[in-house]
Amino acid sequence: MNNWQHGFYKLTAAERRERLAQAVHLPSSVTALLTTNASALGNQLVENYLTDYPVPEGLALKLLVNGHHYQVPMAIEEPSVIAAASNGAQRVARSGGFTAPRQRRLLVGQVVLQVPVNERITLLDWLHAHQDELLAVANAARPSMQRRGGGAKGLRLRTPGDFISVDLLVDVCQAMGANSVNTMAEAVGHYLRQQGFNVLTAILSNYATESLQAVDCRIDFANLATKTMAGQKVAERIAALSDLAQADPYRAATHNKGIMNGIDAVMLASGNDWRAIEAGAHAYASRDGQYRGLSTWQLNASQLVGHLTLPLPVGVVGGSIGLNPLTKANYQISGIQTAEELAAVTASVGLAQNLAALRALASSGIQAGHMKLQYRSLAISVGASSAEVPVLVKMLTQRKHVDQSLAKQLLDEIRKD
Repeated sequence: MNNWQHGFYKLTAAERRERLAQAVHLPSSVTALLTTNASALGNQLVENYLTDYPVPEGLALKLLVNGHHYQVPMAIEEPSVIAAASNGAQRVARSGGFTAPRQRRLLVGQVVLQVPVNERITLLDWLHAHQDELLAVANAARPSMQRRGGGAKGLRLRTPGDFISVDLLVDVCQAMGANSVNTMAEAVGHYLRQQGFNVLTAILSNYATESLQAVDCRIDFANLATKTMAGQKVAERIAALSDLAQADPYRAATHNKGIMNGIDAVMLASGNDWRAIEAGAHAYASRDGQYRGLSTWQLNASQLVGHLTLPLPVGVVGGSIGLNPLTKANYQISGIQTAEELAAVTASVGLAQNLAALRALASSGIQAGHMKLQYRSLAISVGASSAEVPVLVKMLTQRKHVDQSLAKQLLDEIRKD
């Protein structure tokens, strides 16, 4: 380990930036940038803190879920995502909006035991007989949760491989709940060790199959039409792409990435753990042994019918939600008040995102609309001002082959004129 790294975590944020600058010879402009973006809150949240890394936030508009209109904050750096979510949401709203029933909300805490094969049946019998006792131990570790109507509600036993998994099913109320579930699982693990059992681990599972959120929508063919393709033809091609994502994991990965574009951006803006949501979603996509698209699209007589189900163990309190003022502001903007409401809206954004992507893919191709937004980033990267960006973007969209060199050339022409 380099000497400059020794005791790095003990320094103030300013001292860390100074030591780093000296060690790797950062120019003063970079050090100033790190300082400008630093915050007292960020310094409290992560180890070896240097600065905050800002991510653009915008609004997905015209999202109609369960009869209620939402404007949803989304934090993401990819230019096309919020535009696509709003586009898909608007098309669904014209045909009645999204329907997302209230989800069951339980998290899973795993207490995993190692036991010789010849002792497995005896141990399983013991665990079955002591379920109420184990639930009481779990709830005693978090009594405040039980007082709010939550807590450990059930116990499930599984035998994956050479292990026995004691799954605590925990109602975490309106919280994300990871810390509470870990505390309860560890309490049960400690109790089982006291009984002489070999406990390997006790921890939350991010495969939240007891917190599934479903969402459905129907879109009239007329609301799918493009300038060059009839709505029914677009719908037929979307349904075919959906079938492909069920059959081919190579297509399914990209299909699901589009869904998660929207979901991750909502999770980040709402202060939720988007990494946990990603992990659970992709595990769920493989639940029958093959990785498949999370959403499906089918035709009926005059509509395209979409469906999406995935684990969404979200919360509106806990974690960093109460710490970040911007997160609080985002809940005021969206009007979302409960975890159940957040799950319904998030799943709807994911399906809207998927619709917009598939419609583009089924008609003009994904790059046509995507690149218009990428050109904005390109224009900024070559130094275009706010007034010059729309002019340069318009010129770039008229060219077949676009790169940074061409963008610089066109910007020079704009400035000469």
